[in-house]
Amino acid sequence: MNNSQQRDDVRPRVRGTDRSLARRAELIAIGRKLFSDTSYDALSMDDIARHAHVAKGLIYYYFKSKRGYYLAIVEDSVAGLVTLAAGSLGLPPLERVHRTMDSYLRYAEHNQAAYRTIVSGGVGFDAQVHAIREGVREAIVTTIAEGAYGRRDIGPLARMGLLGWVCSVEGATLDWIDRPVLSRDTMRELLVKTLGGTLRAIEEMEPAYVAPPPARRDT
Repeated sequence: MNNSQQRDDVRPRVRGTDRSLARRAELIAIGRKLFSDTSYDALSMDDIARHAHVAKGLIYYYFKSKRGYYLAIVEDSVAGLVTLAAGSLGLPPLERVHRTMDSYLRYAEHNQAAYRTIVSGGVGFDAQVHAIREGVREAIVTTIAEGAYGRRDIGPLARMGLLGWVCSVEGATLDWIDRPVLSRDTMRELLVKTLGGTLRAIEEMEPAYVAPPPARRDT
């Protein structure tokens, strides 16, 4: 009797939690689109509530403030991108790099608002947003280092080389989703080849970091 009552007490709370998480995720999805199309400063909480068709107090309830709402959007977007980009562990190094870049481009292509939020969001040089962006860059650098060198702990020269490549990928990908004149396959091959050039430059300057051999095309 007591156990049954306890289970009955728990179930509504679980369902309520699920509904709460679903509503929060819905608001984040709306916010991705809003902050992609309009700058952070140009959007008021009244604007956000009107677009989301909810009371303004609901947004405060979930996110405390407009900044809290924006940061939740950035963090959620970053989590999705990093999960996809890092989802190739266990593959041979070259295949891992190709799979990582393919996942990265697929994410940018199919989640354009989220990708723009990550790379060039409206808050500008907000320290916390900057830290989130730096976190995703470091995650991509780590993934590429594991694919190229089979380890995460790389020296400053190798890290700087890979970081510079990641930053160039961000700019090229932003341009690509705005003007998709290249196919995703062509874009992926181009970025992988520029990565090969970066890896060879790193090896030339620091021979301990041997670049993987270039992929052979099937004939």
